[in-house]
Amino acid sequence: MISSDGIPDVVPDGRADAGTPDAGLAGRADAGIPDVVPAGRMAGQAQPVLGLPDGHRLRPWRPEDAEALLAAGRDPGIRRWNLFTVADAAQARARIARMHERWRAETGAVWALARPDGPAAGLAGLNDVDLAGGGAELVYWLLPGARGAGLAVAAARRLARWALDDLRLHRLRLCHSTANPASCRVAERAGFRYEGTQRSALLHADGWHDQHLHARVAGDPE
Repeated sequence: MISSDGIPDVVPDGRADAGTPDAGLAGRADAGIPDVVPAGRMAGQAQPVLGLPDGHRLRPWRPEDAEALLAAGRDPGIRRWNLFTVADAAQARARIARMHERWRAETGAVWALARPDGPAAGLAGLNDVDLAGGGAELVYWLLPGARGAGLAVAAARRLARWALDDLRLHRLRLCHSTANPASCRVAERAGFRYEGTQRSALLHADGWHDQHLHARVAGDPE
């Protein structure tokens, strides 16, 4: 029900310097390999609202969602699997502002899961977005009241469909601790194939955890 990684405070960037092209990107261009997704594809449009089958939807986070983000930071399950904490409402609002900054920077895309005009009940997003390389990591969590109704699977499916079909990424990965079988079930039901185990891949409060790696690539069945 919860992915193994959350949305970090720091805006991730695959480049060594935000103003200097990465050597790998330059090498790809020199070899005549085009970017999988052209720069500006995200920043040039508003973040969309994505409908889910049961009436919920994925929509951009709003400043008034700060209380939901604060509740997530206090939830033991979310804290455990997502390494996610929020100290107070001001920090929650700052994190929401960074979510929008990451969309404009084309390094991340984060949605709130909610009913129309309702409060946020969860999060689904793309972390480490690499438009040039065509990849990203899908992450999610749900507040306790939203669990057990299949919302994590629905959100993962819908977000994967948008990322692969609309944004035109080529590959999405979903990783979770091997001690979190609920996320393994979500990954499989959302069409993310199991690809292997990454040993000692993430440090949790109780030590290093092995992680399962799941992935979907363009053209995979849902």
